[in-house]
Amino acid sequence: MKRLNYKKSEKYLFVDGYNIINAWGSFDKSIPLEDQRLQLADVLSEYAHTVDEKVIVVFDAYMVKKSAGAIYDYKGILVVFTKEFETADHYIERQLSEMKRVKGVRVATSDNIEQQIILSRGGVRLSAREFQVEVELSKQKISTKQKVLKKKAELTNRIDDEQLNKLKDMNL
Repeated sequence: MKRLNYKKSEKYLFVDGYNIINAWGSFDKSIPLEDQRLQLADVLSEYAHTVDEKVIVVFDAYMVKKSAGAIYDYKGILVVFTKEFETADHYIERQLSEMKRVKGVRVATSDNIEQQIILSRGGVRLSAREFQVEVELSKQKISTKQKVLKKKAELTNRIDDEQLNKLKDMNL
């Protein structure tokens, strides 16, 4: 598995994927786990476009025989599958240790032991519930912005080019 390079000037958010899927309760448990992972990745991708953080979602593959682990770029976020015998918790802990001088690292998980380790390694913990609230607020911001843009587009379509140019000249 390739190694990630971290920049001191950037902020990072690690998400314990299965922990969030199980904690939020908004994922349909009757659908395959692969589909639940994709749903979470889509939600995180949308969220990532509203924040100033690199989002890295980590999924356990510790019980997948001979898994070497993998890292994928998916719609602007990184999706990590751990290697065999490595949990998402251990992967995140290792990354925090490697990021010694990087500030602004948050980890979304409701695993109590993991939260204590995160704090001891200089990270900021974010419970699954707190993270869910953040994600919902970002969705509301996106929805509000889309409504404003739609109204602007409707107004622009009603005005002829000459009037539109006059308004632009007036900086309205």
